[in-house]
Amino acid sequence: MIALEVLTGPEPEARSQWQLVRRRFFRHRVAVGASIVLILLICVCFAAEWIAPYPKGKQDLLLGPTGPSSKHWFGTDNIGIDQLTTILHAGQISLKIGLAVAVISTLIGTVIGACAGYFGRASDQLLMRMTDLFLVVPSIAVLAIALQKFGHTVNWIIIVLAALGWMYVARIVRGQVLSIKEKEYVEAARASGASSFRIIVRHILPNCIGPILVNATLAIAGAIITESTLSFLGFGIQIPDESWGHMLSSAEGNYVVNTHLLYFPGLMILLTVLCVNFLGDGLRDAFDPQSRH
Repeated sequence: MIALEVLTGPEPEARSQWQLVRRRFFRHRVAVGASIVLILLICVCFAAEWIAPYPKGKQDLLLGPTGPSSKHWFGTDNIGIDQLTTILHAGQISLKIGLAVAVISTLIGTVIGACAGYFGRASDQLLMRMTDLFLVVPSIAVLAIALQKFGHTVNWIIIVLAALGWMYVARIVRGQVLSIKEKEYVEAARASGASSFRIIVRHILPNCIGPILVNATLAIAGAIITESTLSFLGFGIQIPDESWGHMLSSAEGNYVVNTHLLYFPGLMILLTVLCVNFLGDGLRDAFDPQSRH
């Protein structure tokens, strides 16, 4: 008889769910590149006090509006203020609004969606009808009226945008919770005497983290675009504060002659929104086990 030797190698190391997510995300090269660009953009904007070429608001009335040059990379505006310096400082407000609105609206939507999906019945009907009511409200009109009443400060813009941006996350989380709460491990936790709060926080929401993170990234882009729209219409950020949308509004009437006043703020909005959307695509693929990436 011929003895067959079975060659056995070391057993493959088991990977945790987060290790698999991280591995799939770093394989998505576009998302990784977008993340790097977005992080650099955030760092550059919030370090504008130290890296901006000129002090904020420094005027050169004799210079006037000029195009891009070696001294002023993004040109200057009508009163000789360096556009690169203004864009960096304006980016602080635009990015702050986008990030804060995304965090607050995601938290509100997650809580409402989780409660509606888990408890069901009357709670579900009440919370979802309230969500539907907010969905049919014309958001731009309500935002404009609210900001006219409460003021055009950054904090009020964040509060109003977050108050009208949580509905989509709530509906997505509710759908996820409805399917997950029937799983065996949730039934086992319920049978062992775990409280509803513990079941939602420890067993259900961790399994909804993928859709929640994806929608949070998209909420950043939505908040930046909405704030830019409001500022362009004259209902958003007001002087002395600056945002990218307000810079576009200030360029109205001058963009035929001084096109750089329009192009560079618009390009910053476009770049930020593209990076956030690519990041959301990468997170979606990373949290999807059947993703080709």
